Amino acid sequence: MGLDDASLTALAVLGDELRRRMFDVIRREHRPLTREEVAARVGVSRKLAAFHLDKLVAAGLLRAHYASPSGIRKVGRRPKVYEPVDAAIEVSVPERRFQLLADLLTDAVLRAGPGESAHDAAVRVAGEHGESVGAAERARIRPGRLGPERGLTLALDTLDRLGFEPERATPTLVRLRNCPFHPLAAKAPELVCDLNRAFLAGYLRGLGSDATDAVLAPVPGRCCVELRARPTADGSNGA
Repeated sequence: MGLDDASLTALAVLGDELRRRMFDVIRREHRPLTREEVAARVGVSRKLAAFHLDKLVAAGLLRAHYASPSGIRKVGRRPKVYEPVDAAIEVSVPERRFQLLADLLTDAVLRAGPGESAHDAAVRVAGEHGESVGAAERARIRPGRLGPERGLTLALDTLDRLGFEPERATPTLVRLRNCPFHPLAAKAPELVCDLNRAFLAGYLRGLGSDATDAVLAPVPGRCCVELRARPTADGSNGA
């Protein structure tokens, strides 16, 4: 899965220079603008402006509604106005999840217990967040007890959506080819890798995969965590 299709579509729509200018005009105005106002600002006809504005709406970059931009009610149909949506456009190759990391660190600061270090609070919060993600996935698919191979199989789609680019190296080993938190992981590897492992371990707990471990296994060019089947009593990686 990987890249966000909505963001890629938005970027493709903004590939047109005229649409970029119109989008910039509306974004900088800080108020809704009519088609006529936008057309006058960029020097095109109202009909052409309407065509491109509707393309920007369809791409999720603008929203449109009918209202008087001056706030004064007038006789007849109110003009259609356009304004930017709140969401930002983010595309990264390979995929990064800085917002997730920022949310975990912010939550850790707000929820740190008495005497708990910042590092320990962040690791705890990361594990709790991962567990909630895994529990939600388990509720959706409603599995019974998961053996290691089944647990790893179910983890693949979620980890792909999160940008880890999972690779099933063996039936009982998943390597993560991308670190969604790079290059921050390179700046503070102990903190970020511990958060990463705690998040993934929590995810496996929430999923109900009690036969699979998230293990720190740093390798250059890959995520620092691997998912491995837990050895059985006879020392093998069982089913």
